[in-house]
Amino acid sequence: MADFDLFVIGAGSGGVRAARVASSYGARVAIAEEHKVGGTCVIRGCVPKKLLVYGAHFAEDLDDAAMFGWDVPEKRFDWAVLRDNVLSEVGRLEGAYTETLTNHDVTIFKERATLIGSNSVRLASGKTITAEKILIATGARPLMPELPGIEHAISSNETFHLEKLPKRIIIAGGGYIANEFAGIFHQFGSHVTLVNRTDVLLRGYDQQVVDRLIQISIRKGIEFKFHATIEAIEKRNDGSLHVRMTGCDDIHTDQILFAVGRQPNTEGLGCDAAGVDVGEKGEIKVDADNRTNVPSIFAVGDVTNRVQLTPVAIREGQAFADTFFGKKPHQVDYDCIPSAVFSHPPLAGVGMTEGQARNRLGTVKTFTSDFRPMKNVLAGRNERSLYKLVLDGETDRVVGVHMIGPDAPEIMQAAAIAVKARLKKSDFDATVALHPTMSEELVLMR
Repeated sequence: MADFDLFVIGAGSGGVRAARVASSYGARVAIAEEHKVGGTCVIRGCVPKKLLVYGAHFAEDLDDAAMFGWDVPEKRFDWAVLRDNVLSEVGRLEGAYTETLTNHDVTIFKERATLIGSNSVRLASGKTITAEKILIATGARPLMPELPGIEHAISSNETFHLEKLPKRIIIAGGGYIANEFAGIFHQFGSHVTLVNRTDVLLRGYDQQVVDRLIQISIRKGIEFKFHATIEAIEKRNDGSLHVRMTGCDDIHTDQILFAVGRQPNTEGLGCDAAGVDVGEKGEIKVDADNRTNVPSIFAVGDVTNRVQLTPVAIREGQAFADTFFGKKPHQVDYDCIPSAVFSHPPLAGVGMTEGQARNRLGTVKTFTSDFRPMKNVLAGRNERSLYKLVLDGETDRVVGVHMIGPDAPEIMQAAAIAVKARLKKSDFDATVALHPTMSEELVLMR
């Protein structure tokens, strides 16, 4: 008899959900985590980042307050206070996640575990454990390029631990992490230069919305270097960095953040020993039921490199536990997954972009609302929001919703339900507007 019915490697969002649910079905479950319980999202990802985003928003809110009658005599930001408060909250959440597992009778091993066979793992302490099923949920990590001086650069992981804010920072990358931290550091007072090897930012989001973010970011003072790459980093005696560039002039800066992608955590995991197939990017290959080529070994979350989003990992963990321990088999539906970029301002989207719809459907209709939010009007801020509906030209079904503006991610969650439910433009038109709100623009486009 095996030591456990399920052994989970990695206590991130997907692994914790799978372990908790499987245990609730009566399974004997253990989980191993070499760092902190909670994984990327809770410890060094979306949660602490969103708290920094909240903190950054006060920079403009305090400026706007004067037009609303508030006297703010001095605006002074203390990075150390926010940093330490965020880390304290991360610590609290780690405790909460640990308590959740303990309350569900999940055995926790706070050490690294590696595969040594189809039904066995070895802990860093040397102990061997057997299990009927093994779930790999080790997530992914920031990809750092190999170039001279890379040791002087940081990834998103280190941003939450900086001793002080840099006066100047280069952010390499064009995805959501790069654009989010560009907004954060800019609002905190750093001069931000975003370097991207192409002229494409936020691939997969609607181009019209992305263009609006670039326009707003440039007006705010964020600098963009397109078709440019970092060749080498040299540290000067004063602690500053000289960055040798291709595609633009060399840049002198105080910090460099690489946000050029994420790599699945499979190195040294023992996949070879267990016979688990791994893809070209290091991802664990799985089928629709999260099963690898080895019948007793499964994988969920970012380590599979399917959709690297926390809610997706949670759904995959839930589906795995329901299917193999709860006698309620089902698979994750990857259609119409909403996503957001917590930039300044934030943007969000669900369904097909206009370009995707034209390629897939042929006939497409679009409706847009380009407006200045009421708060921005009184504050004297010229920043405009943009909402967009993409329709199937034959059926008038809304196949995509895309927006940029204050609270766009909060509004998008409700809009995603409408797209998932395959509602038509007439359903939007028939809905009475909630006035005065920004979200009413979704039902007023004609």
